[in-house]
Amino acid sequence: MIKLIKPSISFDSVELELKEIFRSGQFTQGKNVDIFEKSLKKYINIDYVGLTTSATTALSLSLRVMGVKQGDKVAVSDYSWPASSNVIEEIGAVPVFIDVDTETFNMCPKDLTKKINSDVSAVIFVDTFGNPSGIDEINKICKGYKVPLLEDAACALGSEINNIKVGAYSDITCFSFHPRKVLNTGEGGAIATNNKNYSDLFKVKLAAGASSKAEVGLNFTDYGFNFRMTEIQALLGWKQLLDLDNYVEKRREIKDEYISLLEKYAFVPQKINENVYHNCQSIVFKVPENILRNELVNYLLEKDIESTLGTYCLSGTEFNQQKYDDVQTNSSLIDSIAITLPCYSGINTSKVVNEIISFLS
Repeated sequence: MIKLIKPSISFDSVELELKEIFRSGQFTQGKNVDIFEKSLKKYINIDYVGLTTSATTALSLSLRVMGVKQGDKVAVSDYSWPASSNVIEEIGAVPVFIDVDTETFNMCPKDLTKKINSDVSAVIFVDTFGNPSGIDEINKICKGYKVPLLEDAACALGSEINNIKVGAYSDITCFSFHPRKVLNTGEGGAIATNNKNYSDLFKVKLAAGASSKAEVGLNFTDYGFNFRMTEIQALLGWKQLLDLDNYVEKRREIKDEYISLLEKYAFVPQKINENVYHNCQSIVFKVPENILRNELVNYLLEKDIESTLGTYCLSGTEFNQQKYDDVQTNSSLIDSIAITLPCYSGINTSKVVNEIISFLS
């Protein structure tokens, strides 16, 4: 079976440190969390990084820190994993679905300009499949309306925009370390910001509301959460970060192989703007007009090759469609025609492509 993705870390590479964690008995709030946070700060070149249980909890907490409250409106990229809009619902705010560009799959500036107004309290831009193309235009719009920009960079660690690492560009950036991401801690996430007001709030919120130590115990001056990453997860994180750039380069080579083999068959890759360095978290193509994406996915599975859709049209999910009845045209189209192909070191791209050609014939 050719899997969709394989982890880039081995047990041997962390065995000694794992034994140390078990010997110490400290499974949380230990030195590995500290190492991972400091390593991410250095890698991104950012003032603050806080580790979390997932990108979802990171996004949810970020909206609170930005001051978004019940009844507010939040603009969000419409083509994404449902967490991008679920966090808006969870806080009691109202999502404003912004359609996406059919080439980059990212938030469309023209559509945001049509829909943004004084009622919008924040904008969530999604780096679709790790691609931050177009965020510079979105950032200008946000600054013009004085609306904070929250970057859902769940897939984008290692990508760059204008030679700036993703994580150091927006007001707040959130990452995921889910198994399908280029850096995988099983589950997990992170928050990054250069805004001291935000970072001071994050420190308290991520400490369950504690702002300082008391004579015995802690002083709880706010409400907060236990969204902590464990020591074992943090160990997996900082170990992979050491070689992340090399890992990304290998993925970029695999993407180039796919493109060279598939473009002649009218498979169209996601567009990456010239000012973007893409980490290739996912290798996604629009399928040719004369075939059905789902049939191709099922055919490949019969041939022991995993593939899947790209991601989801948020406004088109059953929940959002029934509640808001505002399905976005471009996002809905991409939802139906995008396919994600396997990508990891050692993948036999020729075998994958040959089976695709067999399907076409």
